[in-house]
Amino acid sequence: MNQATAINTVERSTLKKTMRRILPFILILYVIAFLDRVNMGYAALEMNADLALTAEAFGLLSGLFFISYFLFEVPSNLILHKVGARLWIARIMITWGIVVVLTGFIQSAAHLYILRFLLGAAEAGFVPGIILYLTYWFRARERGKATALFFVALPLSALIGAPLSTWIMDTVTWGGLAGWRWMFILEGIPAVLLGIVVLFYLTDRPVNAKWLTEQEKTWLEDELVKERKLSAKLNKSSHLGMLMESKVWKLALFNIAGFVAVNALSYWMPTIIKSLSSSETTNLQIGWLAMIPSIIAIPSILFTGWNADRTGRHKLHLGACVSIAMIGFIGCAYVSSVPLMVLMLSITSAGLYGISGTFYAYITFFFSESTAPAGIALVSTLSSLGGFIGPMLMGIFDFKQAMFIIAGCLLVSLITLFTLRLAKNNQKDIVDTGAVEIPN
Repeated sequence: MNQATAINTVERSTLKKTMRRILPFILILYVIAFLDRVNMGYAALEMNADLALTAEAFGLLSGLFFISYFLFEVPSNLILHKVGARLWIARIMITWGIVVVLTGFIQSAAHLYILRFLLGAAEAGFVPGIILYLTYWFRARERGKATALFFVALPLSALIGAPLSTWIMDTVTWGGLAGWRWMFILEGIPAVLLGIVVLFYLTDRPVNAKWLTEQEKTWLEDELVKERKLSAKLNKSSHLGMLMESKVWKLALFNIAGFVAVNALSYWMPTIIKSLSSSETTNLQIGWLAMIPSIIAIPSILFTGWNADRTGRHKLHLGACVSIAMIGFIGCAYVSSVPLMVLMLSITSAGLYGISGTFYAYITFFFSESTAPAGIALVSTLSSLGGFIGPMLMGIFDFKQAMFIIAGCLLVSLITLFTLRLAKNNQKDIVDTGAVEIPN
């Protein structure tokens, strides 16, 4: 076996092992995380009446999560980089699981306000932490696929959560507790259990991986070091220099609109479908209908992320997804039947969720190793403001107005995207390092 063949064999075996070991597990973690974040949308079908919550109050509660998320996300990512992903992600999951379980025992709207704020603080740093973690294990050419699979958790959590949450609400009333209370309790416990599993399963860096051979560890570390050196040449290596660059703020502005849209959709979809349904429609039936947009979203995420990696045209794919989501939101404003609304929500979901994995792979190209922990967290943190705004818009404005406002936000996002430019790669550096050229 010649040297080139040997290297190719090591490359294939290493990528196969890392993808099988890491990606399915972090997908499960995010499914639980997102389900625990948005299950309040299903609880609202009964909880709002029990706690006398108005539409405006529910919109505020849905968005309150993102205020504490905004405050704690950058510090959380910096701590993760320092102490390691295994320890910090375990802490995140265990604390958020406890908060979700406690939500099942609230007695007033004030209790809910407090716990939603605490949930955001507990979960802060999870998504940017995982994105940062993926940069420790995957090269730029595989990162789109990796992040795409990770963000499949968004529609998958709805696919699982819609029937599960509504089934619990309709059938589980043990000990005289309302079904929506048991929904929080039963869906919070897996986060605590998985947090404990994280301590034993995740590996911080390739050098610590007992499941890789010494040859595989060396190959992977060498490849990642080459990319980091190239990235340091192309991007600012100081935090101050990074903050002075407009591209960081443009990335955040682009993603704010995405957060506005996806969180408005996630928290309000059950209520939107219920408002158009007959009075005899059960919570479980609403859950089944809410699954359809999620089914459409899964192939959209996978195709967009994988094809963006294959072609290197990340920005083009993002622009197409934003445009599709805009069309979906405008369509939602004009339909008044359940079948057509589900169709429009499906189009919207295909566009919105297609953005997720590709965007978080795309932003890693803008940072060096030293600025990535703070940079990725900063973009995600500023974006989380959109998570506060989106649900609020749905509570303040009537449905048609909210759809047009969200579509307008996505138009701003699209314009911002076209102004983003990656640093030009030096061809000699690409050949010397083996890094891939990422076209603008």
